[in-house]
Amino acid sequence: MAYAELTAPKRIILTPGPVEVDPRVLRAMGTPILGQFDPAFTAIMNEVMDMLRQVFQTKNHWAYPVDGTSRSGLEAVLCSILEPGDRVMVPIYGRFGHLFAEICERYGAEVHTIECPWGEVFEPGHVIAEMKKIKPKVLAMVHGETSTGRMQPLAEIGRACREQDVLFVVDAVASIGGADVRTDEWYIDALVAGTQKCLSVPAGMAPITYNSRIEKIVLARKKVERGIATDEDRAYPRSMRPITSNYFDLGMLQDYWSPRRLNHHTEATSMIYALREGLRLVLDEGLGARFSRHKLHEKALIEGLLAMGLSLFGDPVHKLPCVTCVNIPDGTDGESVRHMLLEEFGIEIASSFGPLHGKIWRIGTMGYGCRKDNVLALLGGLEAVLIRHGVKVNRGEGLQAALDVYQSEKTKSIVLK
Repeated sequence: MAYAELTAPKRIILTPGPVEVDPRVLRAMGTPILGQFDPAFTAIMNEVMDMLRQVFQTKNHWAYPVDGTSRSGLEAVLCSILEPGDRVMVPIYGRFGHLFAEICERYGAEVHTIECPWGEVFEPGHVIAEMKKIKPKVLAMVHGETSTGRMQPLAEIGRACREQDVLFVVDAVASIGGADVRTDEWYIDALVAGTQKCLSVPAGMAPITYNSRIEKIVLARKKVERGIATDEDRAYPRSMRPITSNYFDLGMLQDYWSPRRLNHHTEATSMIYALREGLRLVLDEGLGARFSRHKLHEKALIEGLLAMGLSLFGDPVHKLPCVTCVNIPDGTDGESVRHMLLEEFGIEIASSFGPLHGKIWRIGTMGYGCRKDNVLALLGGLEAVLIRHGVKVNRGEGLQAALDVYQSEKTKSIVLK
């Protein structure tokens, strides 16, 4: 059987991930392959580490990607610092808090959870009070929860973790590159990001950073696999049990990303190219300007949806700037709307999970896809599809409200100049 050349339909991806990849990143992925220990390639690896420190807003030495999707970074950090019986506290306000808890359980931790309703976040004082009762080794918390479109304030919690000598591990997969994440200022000990959201890079890497508090544990558990260990490695004075996973062993990954360049795995060369270009574009735009861009298009989208007659889900004060959750109108088949939007307009939005499945749509305005043309296309397409589904909307009002936001911003820019 003969197969046709690979083609993909043209889409506007407005989900909370994966997102539309920046064309400049796609071009970078076509760069010729280099050997993973070629000095030209290791120089690129060093550049990636340096750019990650800037994007993460940290002075940590260790900042590099784990090969694998976002949860590979979560696994790498957690399995490298947790031993069976270690006490972990996980505040849960959506799907990915549950994921944190499950990963910790699988590595034998004693997991304590607290929960608040989906669509809300925790009052920091409540988390801090519970932490004092539980006295965990690790507090694992999601910063941007894409299942609910909320963003948890972390500064006060991070400060309390440091005061109580608790390791603060944060999932910033959805927020890095789209919202302000201050690793050092918020006393975050280990932070995990993802490539397939606001960085506008394909899925397949989980950039992480961690400080000396985490590294101390990693070094106490250090073990080099037998096939490549030197006599010095075999004599290493390890004081804790070895890290359970080989692939996710931060000690071995440190050796790979350090001048030693000890072989651990075959690096995903083209993904390193992609990540480097994605980070370069973030820094070229500037973190402040990038965060402002996400807020602008979020505002235009929200004003358009509300003017259309739709309502938003969740606590508005703690909304994640790059994910907007919309209540599905009563009596409307949400999946039918999504299907028609994709088939007729080439626009993809997402449903949600668990208790929110079938109740909300989630619209992602992330990275390269966070643009005026995408917001206007979505508002026009969604209005047309809702009318076809018999939903009463304020015809034409959504687009006009979004245009008002954009024109107001344009006027403001002219005045400032």
